[in-house]
Amino acid sequence: MPDTPGRTRAPLRDSEPDMAAVNALRTGVMRLSRRLRHQRVDESLSPTEMSVLGTLARCGSATPSELARKEHVQPPSMTRIVAMLEAKGLVRLEPHPEDRRQKTVTQTERAESMLAASREKRNAWLAELAGQLDEDEWARLAAAAPVLEKLAHS
Repeated sequence: MPDTPGRTRAPLRDSEPDMAAVNALRTGVMRLSRRLRHQRVDESLSPTEMSVLGTLARCGSATPSELARKEHVQPPSMTRIVAMLEAKGLVRLEPHPEDRRQKTVTQTERAESMLAASREKRNAWLAELAGQLDEDEWARLAAAAPVLEKLAHS
C-alpha cells in the first residue's frame, strides 16, 4: 500500500535488507551521539541533566512529572535531577499557576546561555565533520535530518 499523508507505514518486516538498514542506522546514531556528547561546554552536567535542560528549552516550563514523562524516567529520578539542576542555578521551581500543590520547573538565563554555547560547540564540530562529505552525501543527510528528528521525538 503506498504511503499517504497522515498514514503510518506497516512495521518493518524481518527481511534481511530492512534489518540491515535498521542495524546500520542504530549503530551510526549511537556512535555519533556518543561523540556529540563529548562536545560539551560544561563537563559537570550529566547527559541526562543536559537533556532535561534541552527539553525545557524546547517545550517551556513543566512540572517534574511532565518532565519525567518526556525524558522517560521515573518521577523520583526526575525530582533528584531537578534538585541538582536547581542547586547549580540552572532551573528554578515556581508555584504551578493552576494547582498550588505542584511546582513548575523553569530554566534560568544561565541555563539558556550554557545551552546556546553547547549547541554552538556541537554544531561547529558536526559542521566540520559534515564538511568531509561529498555533495550527494550531504544532500541525502540533510534530507534525512527531519526524519531523524521525528524519530527522536516519537
